Amino acid sequence: MTYLFSTITSPKIVYIPQGSVFKSIAHLQAEGVNVHMLDAFILRMIGHPQKGWIDIKEENVSRIVYLYRLTTAKAATRQITLIPGETTVVFLRQLSEELSLDFNLLQKAYMLHAPYKEGSFVPETYSIPNDISEEKLIIHLLTQSEKKMKQWADEYNQPFEKEKWLQIVTKASVIQKEAASVSDMPLVSSVIDNRIKEGMRLQMDGTLNYGEYSHQKVTAYRIRTDTTPYNTYRNKGLPLYPVCNVSKEAIHAALYPSHTNYLYFVRGKNGEHIYTSYFSTHRKNIVNATK
Repeated sequence: MTYLFSTITSPKIVYIPQGSVFKSIAHLQAEGVNVHMLDAFILRMIGHPQKGWIDIKEENVSRIVYLYRLTTAKAATRQITLIPGETTVVFLRQLSEELSLDFNLLQKAYMLHAPYKEGSFVPETYSIPNDISEEKLIIHLLTQSEKKMKQWADEYNQPFEKEKWLQIVTKASVIQKEAASVSDMPLVSSVIDNRIKEGMRLQMDGTLNYGEYSHQKVTAYRIRTDTTPYNTYRNKGLPLYPVCNVSKEAIHAALYPSHTNYLYFVRGKNGEHIYTSYFSTHRKNIVNATK
């Protein structure tokens, strides 16, 4: 009985991932909560820990109460969606506005914990508790994103190594910004590969829609004056970093491009891209698209 009423020190809001009772206990231990594997057996008698965010309500509580609340006390949450192709700074502003959090603290936490300057989040809908700090939120989003990306890497038999995965995400981010549809992605991927193989600059507007420029129209002035590594009109090859957060479909297209000889494309009147291998045809396609 003494063990059951010993004190557990824990954050008021905890996250329980999908999995077994033992996995839940191991996760809490990794988070610094003083639970033990014996608690897994007690939990199995009480019920089963809920998945997602749990409101423990107090930072210090008896063990039996803590375990009981793991099975009953769901935290109030709100959903927030990161759409594919969005940049991190825009997403952080969205988090700040919709969750009433400090943008500067969110950005500081991201820069401290993210593996990459851009492209570290997986676009999807997240359930976020109402009572959460900026740093804990960023760590949670990055942790969930990393797990998902590891799953993708395993599925595509790719090494989940920082530099190699960065290259894949960087190419996928250009595809994400440029493609008119999911079916268009492998074609854009082939153009990227073909132009790099030919020693041509990519000259893709989407690479200039990085950061705060995510939704801004790329002008001739921007192309002339932007001196960052993102400007593929000035620099050969892919940008040094991703230009946005990417979907699984973009990752797939980056790894499995269509087999084409295309070097050029332009968006047609119907919104779909028109491809060609010849610059003379490309010029005609541009004229037709603007008529």
